[in-house]
Amino acid sequence: MGQRVATGAMLIVFLIILLYFGGVVMGVGAIVCLCFAMQEEYHALAVAGHRPVAWPTWLGMVLAVPLVALYGSEMIVPLLGGVCLLTMICVVFRDEPRLEDAVLSVLPLFTVVLPGMCIVALAQVQPKALQVVLLSLVFAIPVLGDTMAFFVGSRVRGPKLCPAVSPNKTISGAVAGLVGSLVAAAAVGVVSLIFCDQATLAQLPTWWQYALLGLVGGVAGQMGDLFASLVKRHCGIKDFSNLFPGHGGMLDRLDSIVFTAIIVYSYRVILLASI
Repeated sequence: MGQRVATGAMLIVFLIILLYFGGVVMGVGAIVCLCFAMQEEYHALAVAGHRPVAWPTWLGMVLAVPLVALYGSEMIVPLLGGVCLLTMICVVFRDEPRLEDAVLSVLPLFTVVLPGMCIVALAQVQPKALQVVLLSLVFAIPVLGDTMAFFVGSRVRGPKLCPAVSPNKTISGAVAGLVGSLVAAAAVGVVSLIFCDQATLAQLPTWWQYALLGLVGGVAGQMGDLFASLVKRHCGIKDFSNLFPGHGGMLDRLDSIVFTAIIVYSYRVILLASI
């Protein structure tokens, strides 16, 4: 437990540094972390006996930061489409093309690259205070939700949430996780009220939007965790790697965050479209 807490504290300090600098630094830092996560997922799929085509997705990841930084989030769809097309061409023209290889080749594209591009796009938001609030929601909602789910679920126990995928997760833990996610969203909102100026406050979520982000983001984070468990169960592994002592690999730490990133980014896009 002590090793787990120490590693968690180190990761939080790293996150605070990225949030402080924001912008390109945040985008590059996120992409570096997500590259580790993507490598872990491709390795797991290879261990399971699949032959995924990885280089188009790697190319998309490398191009994500400069394209989104220069041309905005409008580049997300063309980039994803281009990577999918290249991947399908590579698989179809193999000597022994298999449908499962085509599908699994793009799995990291939608579970790692797409969320990564959402984080990069949020890191370009101005003013800086609004950027920090939105990115804080991306991380605080799933992290506090995971923490609450772990401590409450391990003590209260009770009926299993999804035993076919993750035998250790309980309904009590899932409920506690949602409460934690709601508290995290509310806490970010309260802190923003204290430190943001009036111009920034006018662009921030309302109280019910914070609650909605906490609830939907919390559900998305838990689904990300369960989906990662499904991938690991399919591949016959316990953790994606041992990169972080007591925590597993990078994807083990990011599995809930990446799904929440899509929710927060979608909120931002919908809000802009309604103005």
